[in-house]
Amino acid sequence: MNQNLKSQKVSGDNLTRRRFISACAVCSSCVIASPFIHVRSASVVEPVSVKPKIRLVFCEAPNDKPIWPNIGYDFEYRRNQLLQSLRNGCPDVDFLPVVILNSEEAKKWLEQDSEVDGYLIYILGLTWQQEPLMFCRLGKPTLLVDDLYGGSGEFLTQLPVALSEKLPVEWVSSSSIQDVVDSARCFKVLKKPGKSKDDFVFACRQTRLRNTKKTGKLSFINDPVAIPDFDNALKRLGEKKILFIGGGWGGEEFRKAAGALLGTQLVQLPFEDLSILYDQADRNEGELFAQDWITHAKEIVEPGHEEIINSGLLYVAMKNLMRKHDADGISINCLGGFYGGHLKAYPCLGFSQLNNDGLVGGCEADQMSALTMMVGSTLTGRPGFISDPVIDTSKNQIVYAHCVAPTKIFGPDGEVNPYLIRDHSEDRKGASIQSLLPTGYMTTTFEIDPMRKEVIFHQARSAENIDEDKACRTKLAAEVIGDIEKMTTGWKWGWHRVTFYGDLKPHLEEFCNRYNMELIEEA
Repeated sequence: MNQNLKSQKVSGDNLTRRRFISACAVCSSCVIASPFIHVRSASVVEPVSVKPKIRLVFCEAPNDKPIWPNIGYDFEYRRNQLLQSLRNGCPDVDFLPVVILNSEEAKKWLEQDSEVDGYLIYILGLTWQQEPLMFCRLGKPTLLVDDLYGGSGEFLTQLPVALSEKLPVEWVSSSSIQDVVDSARCFKVLKKPGKSKDDFVFACRQTRLRNTKKTGKLSFINDPVAIPDFDNALKRLGEKKILFIGGGWGGEEFRKAAGALLGTQLVQLPFEDLSILYDQADRNEGELFAQDWITHAKEIVEPGHEEIINSGLLYVAMKNLMRKHDADGISINCLGGFYGGHLKAYPCLGFSQLNNDGLVGGCEADQMSALTMMVGSTLTGRPGFISDPVIDTSKNQIVYAHCVAPTKIFGPDGEVNPYLIRDHSEDRKGASIQSLLPTGYMTTTFEIDPMRKEVIFHQARSAENIDEDKACRTKLAAEVIGDIEKMTTGWKWGWHRVTFYGDLKPHLEEFCNRYNMELIEEA
């Protein structure tokens, strides 16, 4: 997931005005309303005698395992919704649906699909086996679609690869099914005399750009973030230590680079070190933390009382392990630890508490994100929110989704925002947190890579808390400042990002100047 992903935009600069008008015209056809999802009507154009044959590939994941969207997810129902809408909205396109659950199934279809004119690849769930990219690499006209909160990780990490390889691929990442239908109509161009896959790509891109919401100048709630005493802040950063339990994305090379550049120590430990302390944790102490979380929660939705107590015991164990190693942060391979029987609870509530208290609780033993959280909190006194981002062009939004989030986003002495205690979304077990974060504020999202000596960042205005059962519990939607298309097609460094409240661009500029790092604006 941490591969360096490059991007390339599709260009229509060399197309004539006549070709532009012709290409756009083919994106309209008669529409019959879907029984599931409303699709608006389109104007009638000249009849097409032969329909293009488009392989509609539903990339799914076995729903008997913890996944995005979630264990037990009804892929069949969702698939039928989408198929009905596409067939009603695109009567002049012949969709040939197939379900792909893994790369081996994908290979079989790749070998026998020579007669189709193109592909519509709908990513409904995550397998991380690169099936979408396998179909893109056939070189046929392809529309890659993210079903939001289902396939977003593979969409964001594989789309830039396909574009960098100059494949005839276009894309949609939108909460509006109409946006997908509008782009899918463009497959009609493939049966027009003299038209080619380049015309499809151009017509599809123009359709997406028309449907992408344009945001003017955004207003923000006044939220000044003081520029710190950098000399003192960087000195403290060089004294910090983060523990990584049961893994550590980036490995030893990343840990050495972080120490050499910043002085921050990244220490890897086995699950056993934490599980022993969990078994030794004082139950009364764990119950006190659990009761405090319960008392201040807006609502307890799924977890039982014992699940929350187990989270309190794990928090006690994490704190004791941090004291033992004189550490300021901890990050755990929580999914591997829980599924592998090394952890008896999820650390989500404990991570939220650590972040509220000015320390670092980082998800998934992601070394880059935990280091980014440590740098950001040291410079600002505010916690970072690590997330799996989702793109929604219909609202010009990026949605930061995870089952861990602070409830004191402005720092330990700041106001507390409401939160719900939920189960962990992917497997519907344990206890996690749905934080209802404040809206109307400037946010700055970034990642720091000491190996590349680069920092990537973008900024957005917090807009709404998404209430959606699929995928992670906390979902903060923010309106992107800049070019959402540039950000999507140029996504790199894996899926995770870390979000802080406030305009931190001056902080990042000074940080990069001090360490001779390059600052790259994603949007």
